[in-house]
Amino acid sequence: MDDVTRRALRLLEEAQSGRAAQVLVAAESALRVPTGEICGGPAAMHFARVVALTRLGDLRAAIAAADLMLAAAEREGSVGWRSCALSLRATRRLRLGDQDIAEYDIEAVLRDLTSAETALLLDEPDPVIAGNAHTGIAIGYAQLRLYELAVPQFQSAYEATSRASYPDNGNRAMWLCNLAELNLIWALELYQVGQVTEAEKHTTVAEDYAVRAVTEASGPKAEVWRLSALLYAACSRADRQDPAGAAADIPRYVARLQSLGVEQRQQELLLCRPFHAVALSRAGQPDEALRVIEEAVTDLSPDSDWLVSAALHRTHAVLLANNGSRDAAPGLTYGDALAELLWRQRHRWLHAAVTMQSYDILRWQHEQAERAARVDPLTGVANRRGLDNFLRNLAAAATSGDGESVAVLIVDLDQFKHINDSFGHAVGDDVLRAVAQVLTTNVRKGDFVARLGGDEFVAVLPGADSVAAEQVAQRTVTAVAGMTTWRVEVSVGVASGSADTLRETLAHADGAMYAAKRAGGNRTSCRHATS
Repeated sequence: MDDVTRRALRLLEEAQSGRAAQVLVAAESALRVPTGEICGGPAAMHFARVVALTRLGDLRAAIAAADLMLAAAEREGSVGWRSCALSLRATRRLRLGDQDIAEYDIEAVLRDLTSAETALLLDEPDPVIAGNAHTGIAIGYAQLRLYELAVPQFQSAYEATSRASYPDNGNRAMWLCNLAELNLIWALELYQVGQVTEAEKHTTVAEDYAVRAVTEASGPKAEVWRLSALLYAACSRADRQDPAGAAADIPRYVARLQSLGVEQRQQELLLCRPFHAVALSRAGQPDEALRVIEEAVTDLSPDSDWLVSAALHRTHAVLLANNGSRDAAPGLTYGDALAELLWRQRHRWLHAAVTMQSYDILRWQHEQAERAARVDPLTGVANRRGLDNFLRNLAAAATSGDGESVAVLIVDLDQFKHINDSFGHAVGDDVLRAVAQVLTTNVRKGDFVARLGGDEFVAVLPGADSVAAEQVAQRTVTAVAGMTTWRVEVSVGVASGSADTLRETLAHADGAMYAAKRAGGNRTSCRHATS
């Protein structure tokens, strides 16, 4: 993890702990460093800014900030930050739609979430960024109650923590707790639509995740995650094998969490109330069950999660009906009908999301196949087909008879046959990869590098004159000669001309390369094509 990412994640934690205003100032200051404008900064700092704006309640500004983060991720070529930006934009759009129906756009939300998922088909090397990316997608799907899609993302986030470079910050237990919580919420909704057997399967799964979280809790918040996991495990037992034990354990773990002053866990504590009431009822304490659920209903606030609120009201109605109350029946009937409609709506969203996923994966596979056809598999730079495609596009963009200046570098390794004969082809392949990396590093942004075949490479520099091209060529010669692993040298031929005489320029650069070789190699030679 680089220093910018490390600092951004520290700011993220500060924003989540109540210092959003200060974090916004710090993030925007850091973003202005490269160009003087907020848009020019790194994606990691845009991440902190999005979260800070969200915490301050400015969702429209947070969505705009996610757009800037997406642009920064594209500049950096980071699939992880790109995925994060898309899921951040999706979840902020979803929250804004909850506040303003005119902003409600479920199709746009699903499109961003599926695109965020597709982005990660290319592996993100930084496990912390990967974990955040998978978590962002999981949160978005969970908010839409698309549990089937959220679970694999939380699992992938958990698996990212197994990489050696991942810090021991307690996130392993956090993601296991997220999986336990998600399965408990899934079970609550299944109960509401009468799928009791399926619901109990998910409370069983929730208990398994919770038990694992207890054993894996570590880092600075280890006790919080351990108690949360114990609480979820107790809730999981309420409707199955141990209602009496669950009825005793749930309030005990709630009290211990509250004693730690963990304010952000209030939603978690509310989730446990219907399970507590059910455990009491099944343990033969119907009056206490009613008292607990009525107290929970009274404690509901306008911003409480609607699904948990619905579960509380339904549990209240079921307990009243079990106690012989006739008044509960109409409300229970209406609530069950509404729950069934919402369950069908969920399945429509699930179908739409899976369809979008399938389309995105097919498109990604097609793009990868197209890319593979244009990329040299050994070095990762373009092959001849890729070069030809680039040159055609460049020539087509040139104004007839008055194209912009284009410089070409032909790079050839000196004595490469000796390397292969002396050290073997595996070492030769390593050398070719290293030279390709050096060349890619030393050209300018927007320049194009390809392997012509064997030990020969080409770099095309649109808009460059001979002076700029010779500087790139000399940097390349020096950098290759300075490699410490192998003694390698290159000859570089340089030519420049107009965009509409590219073939002639390539021929001149090739001739210049051979002139450099005849002069002893490890040098550049320059020729000018006729404009």
